[in-house]
Amino acid sequence: MSTVTDTKKKAPAGERVADWADGRLGIYSLAKANMRKIFPDHWSFMLGEICLYSFIIIILTGVYLTMFFHPSMNEVEYAGSYVPLQGQLMSEAFNSTMHISFEVRGGLLIRQIHHWAALIFLAGMFVHMMRVFFTGAFRKPREINWLFGFLLFFLGMFTGFTGYSLPDDLLSGTGVRFMQGAILSVPVVGTYLSMFLFGGEFPGGDFVARFYSAHVLLLPGIMLGLMVAHLILVFVHKHTHFEGPGRTNKNVVGMPLLPVYMAKAGGFFFLVFGVIAIIAAIASINPIWALGPYRPDQVSTGAQPDWYMGFAEGLIRVMPGWEINLWGHTLVLGVFIPLVIFPAVLGAIAVYPFIESWITGDKREHHIAQRPRNAPTRTAFGVAWITAYMIMLVGGGNDLWATHFHLSINSITWFVRIFFFAGPVIAFIVTKRICLGLQRRDKDKVLHGRESGIIKRLPHGEFVEVHEPLSQGELHRLTAHEQYAPAELPPAVDENGVERKIGRMEKLRVKLNKGYYGEDNQIAKPTVEEYKEIQSGHGHH
Repeated sequence: MSTVTDTKKKAPAGERVADWADGRLGIYSLAKANMRKIFPDHWSFMLGEICLYSFIIIILTGVYLTMFFHPSMNEVEYAGSYVPLQGQLMSEAFNSTMHISFEVRGGLLIRQIHHWAALIFLAGMFVHMMRVFFTGAFRKPREINWLFGFLLFFLGMFTGFTGYSLPDDLLSGTGVRFMQGAILSVPVVGTYLSMFLFGGEFPGGDFVARFYSAHVLLLPGIMLGLMVAHLILVFVHKHTHFEGPGRTNKNVVGMPLLPVYMAKAGGFFFLVFGVIAIIAAIASINPIWALGPYRPDQVSTGAQPDWYMGFAEGLIRVMPGWEINLWGHTLVLGVFIPLVIFPAVLGAIAVYPFIESWITGDKREHHIAQRPRNAPTRTAFGVAWITAYMIMLVGGGNDLWATHFHLSINSITWFVRIFFFAGPVIAFIVTKRICLGLQRRDKDKVLHGRESGIIKRLPHGEFVEVHEPLSQGELHRLTAHEQYAPAELPPAVDENGVERKIGRMEKLRVKLNKGYYGEDNQIAKPTVEEYKEIQSGHGHH
């Protein structure tokens, strides 16, 4: 007689739960497809991670602050621990911010971390977008992701503005008053917009509560959705990578997500958090107790917005106070024109990928990042825009420049007015020449090799420097970039002798294309024949 023994062991509880979840959610296949995703190993790709980690820190500290903040403009008498303000009337918003700063355990540090993380998030976004711009990483198929990134930066600016307006202190109140004046300059609807936003005449009694709703619910919710969409597209399109041996538009060379990249990313998160915490602990920002509560009849000395609003502030400060009276109404051009220029400049940045694609006529997919020197016109445009931004940043702080350096505020204002137009032009020309010079240096390095610093005397007495030949990898990196042939208009008549109709937009496109890729806009790469002739000994030392 024999018995059958069941030798199949029961799986551990964790494995059974995982099997149950995979049968319903497909987790294994999803993980298998994405956990080995390759990330390029280049420091510039960490800029986007700084933005992501700063955003996480903002959310975490913001949740903590909401537990103690009261978004109300009801007037109360201060009775907290900060003696100089005791007995003063202030809003509940200011009073609760003082409570967070002086009574809540760790409240001041959390406030500082929250504010510094917001500044670093926007600074990281700015530098990250410039990295994407200068390397051409916005080209097909990443134009939509560029728009997502731009919207994140744009919404981050207004999220930051609503955030530092919430304490209702004298500095933030001055900024809100500045914004209200800009809204009033809008023809026809400006007054209605102001009344709607503030619930009546400025400052009203509702704007803190309304800004609070936008700051903690509306804007972060939209930004979180954009962030998720941005990361999903990064996974779908994969990362770009720089030229190098074995790197093509069909692969990505780097480290896998698990385990290498996750370990590095986790460590980098705590590094970012630690640096922000150290900055927040030693560098005070927005000390509201020194400024006091907001009063419409007072303005804080040296009132400055956060850096990302400096461009808009500078535009309004340096604009002449022009006004036009039409049909009994005053149009304040000194405020309205900057209010139009600011979104127009931002809009041009947002649609630039589509403009460049139209000019070049290039509809191919690109996964190889360009070196900025190999796209001199685009690089020059980027530097020109940064120059205009920095000049307006000086204009936005013209009073501080005047007081700290003992200069005339009128002289600073006129300097900014002139160089807002001249500075970007000069920066464009200089940057383009530098890029072309770097291209010439690369070409010379490919043909003649790297300077070794060793001087050799020839038999006839001439002294020359010995050049070391480049490695194959270095030769590939310096010559792998594409060079476009400038576009040409088709013949005036076709092969049947019929006159072609060439539209104005096509003529404009060809003209702009030559501006990008014409004779004076790129240095021809060395040919194989030139390289072989040099390496054979003719003209090579």
